[in-house]
Amino acid sequence: MPAKARSSSTPALPGELGRGYPRGLLQRVPAILYTAEAGEHGAWHYVSPQIEAILGFTPLEWCANPGLWAERLHPEDRQRVIDIENRIKGGEAPVGALEYRLLHRDGHEVWVRDDALLLLAEDGHRRWHGVMSNITDQKAAEAELERRVAQQAAVARLGEHALEGASTLDVMQEAIAAGAELLGVEIAAVLELMDDGEVFQFRATRGLAGNPVGRRLPAGRRSQAGYTIETRAAVTVDDWGRERRFRRSDVLTAQGARSGLTVMIEGRNGPFGVLGLHGTQPRRFSPGDVDFVQSLANVLGDAFDRQLTEDDIRHRALHDPLTGLPNRLLFLDRLEHALERLGRRKSLSAILVLDLDRFKLVNDSLGHQVGNELLGAAAPRLKQAVRSSDTVARFGGDEFAILLEDVAGEHDAIEMAQRIASVFTRPFVLDGNEHFVTTSIGISMARGGELAEDLIRDADAAMNRAKERGRARYELFDEGMRGRAISRLRVENDLRRALERDELILEYQPVVSLPERTLVSVEALVRWEHPKRGRISPVDFIPVAEENGLIDPIGRWVLDRACRQGARWYRDRPDSAPISIAVNLSAIQVGSRGLADSVAAALRGSGLDPACLTLEITESIMLA
Repeated sequence: MPAKARSSSTPALPGELGRGYPRGLLQRVPAILYTAEAGEHGAWHYVSPQIEAILGFTPLEWCANPGLWAERLHPEDRQRVIDIENRIKGGEAPVGALEYRLLHRDGHEVWVRDDALLLLAEDGHRRWHGVMSNITDQKAAEAELERRVAQQAAVARLGEHALEGASTLDVMQEAIAAGAELLGVEIAAVLELMDDGEVFQFRATRGLAGNPVGRRLPAGRRSQAGYTIETRAAVTVDDWGRERRFRRSDVLTAQGARSGLTVMIEGRNGPFGVLGLHGTQPRRFSPGDVDFVQSLANVLGDAFDRQLTEDDIRHRALHDPLTGLPNRLLFLDRLEHALERLGRRKSLSAILVLDLDRFKLVNDSLGHQVGNELLGAAAPRLKQAVRSSDTVARFGGDEFAILLEDVAGEHDAIEMAQRIASVFTRPFVLDGNEHFVTTSIGISMARGGELAEDLIRDADAAMNRAKERGRARYELFDEGMRGRAISRLRVENDLRRALERDELILEYQPVVSLPERTLVSVEALVRWEHPKRGRISPVDFIPVAEENGLIDPIGRWVLDRACRQGARWYRDRPDSAPISIAVNLSAIQVGSRGLADSVAAALRGSGLDPACLTLEITESIMLA
């Protein structure tokens, strides 16, 4: 964070900056190295020669002009940077690297990252010792990425509005507005190719004087639009002053167009027309610009064909292909509209999120085709259970969601959950056999002012609570669930580091023969000694480990540690009978293909007799 220079002395490499480094080495660093007094008007003692390549000024010019740094600060950044400098001069701790813009000698913007240390010199003055890097390309890349993201979002919004049934005119106006704004051009138009193929007609315009909608233009190849149709490819004009392929139309000439990009709008029965974006300054359109405008044109083509394809497009975009139910996107849209209406009504809305208990077992044991068959059979049962005004959607996998509008209270939502549970009491016939499937349901209530995603998240948390409490039940969301979810997330994050920090321990529970009063075996039990929260019960972290994939490394650690302990006991008591060690396995471990290798590695690494190791299957495998 440099201070303004007022020193007029010839710049020289200061001892503080250059001591121990060859001058040539410092001068090859691709950044500006500097030393400057602290404070807005502090003297610059040194700037490296790279300043001329980055900002266009020689080191001598930079150090000789007291106000040059402040003068070259971009107007939009000046006050912010100077305020920070003044606060630091007043004793506030430095904020670290600072990014801002300086104006090059020729006037163009240069983004710099200013990273400096404020050190006390031998003369008692505080001086900045810093590196000023040119990050213009990085900022340009970030801006380009933001622009591409904004373009993609604009295309998505346009497509959504087209699918929602917006009028053709509205879709065209939105397309040319998005294209003009995101490309930074002044003129945009949609030209329809008339049936005879000889003329275009303006259908929608932006930035053209006199409202030329309905006006006709020749469609021959001597115009940019006509050339686009003939070549069936995007056509760009960087500068009309150098264009020789075709001539500029009278309309564009009157508006002072100097550059342009046109793409074809493809219809079901051939080209519908052309989407054109034009600027009043010469410019080069990038491949990304072409892709963006072509995407807009593709959406327009779909919109123009929607009288023939609207139902099919809408269904594919907003419905699940397997069950025919609305998907998450359409569900969110309907939920957001329902939330908007809540402010004008006294009733409430309810969101139910549910999944099929032990669906994974069906899918894994009987195959994906049978799993899909189950999902396809579950969908109509759900629709039969709800009212015609309610929305049943499939989010993916075996997860479904239901939107209940105009409910009086929680009791209505609970009654619906019970009704849904009842329709699952009948068996499903899958692959010629009957299968009974239950469902776990979570409920959240919308009273007004909530966010759609938050309500879905809350219902999902309630569903997980129902599964934790034994499945085949419903749970109504409360604030305690959010707290438990946050706590569970904290456990998961800490558990990922517990192994590497050696926070897990094993305790051994003896199994004693009472008649003989002898030790028969021990059971290895894993415990977690958290450095801040103390001992955490396995009930709280083993299910988390099973869900996030950590149960495998934890299981391998338990096996290895238990086998080594068993071998150590035998070595310590060679004349006594070996002690058998039991290790619990979860359902996830039993289903792992690497279990046998893990057991073999633990036995081989410890030297424990395999006859001394017992693998016990926990109750969880029976519930999986």
